[in-house]
Amino acid sequence: VQLQASGGGLVQAGGSLRLSCVDSRRTFARHDMAWFRQAPGKEREFVAIIRWSGGSTYYADNVKGRFTISRDNAGDTCFLQMNSLKPEDTAVYYCAAGREGRIVAGTSGRLFDYWGQGTLVTVSS
Repeated sequence: VQLQASGGGLVQAGGSLRLSCVDSRRTFARHDMAWFRQAPGKEREFVAIIRWSGGSTYYADNVKGRFTISRDNAGDTCFLQMNSLKPEDTAVYYCAAGREGRIVAGTSGRLFDYWGQGTLVTVSS
């Protein structure tokens, strides 16, 4: 396993969760990292991305201002801090990594080469 996601769980609406994605490779610092999610019966959707070069971030409109993506290159870990959670945030959340040393030019899941196993987030109303 190269990407290991964790931190999901059951939380009430308005609550917070912090997801973690640990990368077992030695090249974490040179990969764009992203979070995606897939709700039951829906297609996978992009949530957030953080660049390996410069650390800039970009969010989907429906999580902007509530979610924060960050990375700890020393610890080979990517985080997703989720605040003000809503029932519509319920989904399996996946972390993904782009190709080493390359900028991922878009938000399609097909642009990412490595995927974690997913962690379930359930937000109750």
